Amino acid sequence: MPARRVVVATRNEHKLRELGEILDGLELVPLPDEVELPPEDAETFAENALDKARTAHEATGLPAIADDSGIEAKALGGRPGPRSARFAGPDATDEENLDLLLSELAETEDRSVAYVAALAYVDEAGSETLVEGRCEGTLAENPRGSGGFGYDPAFIPVDTGPEDNRTMAELDPAEKHAISHRGRAARKLAEELR
Repeated sequence: MPARRVVVATRNEHKLRELGEILDGLELVPLPDEVELPPEDAETFAENALDKARTAHEATGLPAIADDSGIEAKALGGRPGPRSARFAGPDATDEENLDLLLSELAETEDRSVAYVAALAYVDEAGSETLVEGRCEGTLAENPRGSGGFGYDPAFIPVDTGPEDNRTMAELDPAEKHAISHRGRAARKLAEELR
């Protein structure tokens, strides 16, 4: 039986690869270049993910998956939250966003952060499924590691244990998927789709 084709509402190769490694049994295809996604300006990760999944489904006629994810810093009242990708400005690089977060937390004792991912799925008929995954951690003072992307070089997950100070960017892909916010959300979605 051929795998079900599902369009993923992203052009981010990292996200596409990460989801593909978890959602086996689906043929994930990237969003066609001509499809314009709505701006990610909702107040929650869930609303942004649903907006993108609906748009991708309507534009392609295929079932669609979309995620919105980011980092929440407790000391900043949950910021940057849904603005994580644009924290340092609309065209900011991963490094600029991370540098800003590190500087905003430089003087605070509470360095607790959480990665949050909302994953939305719209099927052929337009029915919607929404799941969320979280990964708690602390923010390192200096970035380390070459794996991952975004805030990974400074995110130390609590799930690896109190003796393990590796950042997400220092974990191997299997370790990261086992505990990551996107991994948790994708496994929940996989359960829902079974």
